[in-house]
Amino acid sequence: MNNTKFIAGPCVIESYELLDEVAREIVAINRNLGVDIIFKASFDKANRTSLTSFRGVGMERGLKMLSDISSKYGLRILTDIHEAWQAAPAAEVVDILQIPAFLCRQTDLIVAAARTGKSLNIKKAQFLSGQDMRYPYAKAIESGAKDVWLTERGNMYGYNNLVVDFRNIAEMLKIAPTVVMDCTHSVQRPGGGEGVTNGDREYIPAMALAAKAFGANGYFFEVHPEPKRALSDGSNMLPIAELSTLISRLL
Repeated sequence: MNNTKFIAGPCVIESYELLDEVAREIVAINRNLGVDIIFKASFDKANRTSLTSFRGVGMERGLKMLSDISSKYGLRILTDIHEAWQAAPAAEVVDILQIPAFLCRQTDLIVAAARTGKSLNIKKAQFLSGQDMRYPYAKAIESGAKDVWLTERGNMYGYNNLVVDFRNIAEMLKIAPTVVMDCTHSVQRPGGGEGVTNGDREYIPAMALAAKAFGANGYFFEVHPEPKRALSDGSNMLPIAELSTLISRLL
């Protein structure tokens, strides 16, 4: 089994049918390539551009769906939380708790997640450097977390765009043993689509390969069978049919 961490799944839970379709593909890739892709989906997206944007199915229903996927397919599960009170119930279902980039300085959220004993994936804020992530990492470790990952997802300088400084990966590897490249959110154009986020999915493979050159040992992909029909972040999601080829290149 390859030790590189791969995380993949739809941006948000749209339906159980979507989760089931993506999970079947991930199981097939795991078997064919000898990897252990962690299944990712959000029960709620609390940071939408517009009040009318689709947020998800809610925590109670979403965690039940993720639990069913885990039981049916034996996949490890990752989901994000936005408030401290969500940490404990989410930890009963998932294997990895994710701290969203905009919230990586929220002390109570990190402490609550760390105290569950689950692995944590803390995404680097769009307004922080790689070196700055030593503080969220320290909060998690000092609060009892044993396994903490850091994730690069680009920096924002305004004008509905993100720029990736790949040196952040090398800097964060000095802090944490696992540094993940978020290859899909890094190609976002936040808020650039008349109330929704746009993106440039054609650059996803290049983002992944560049991150490997800088030492990344984890890769995060949001995937969908039909990204153009996705209810959230469709323009920067990878078609699930292309995931196996890209992982093969990274291996």
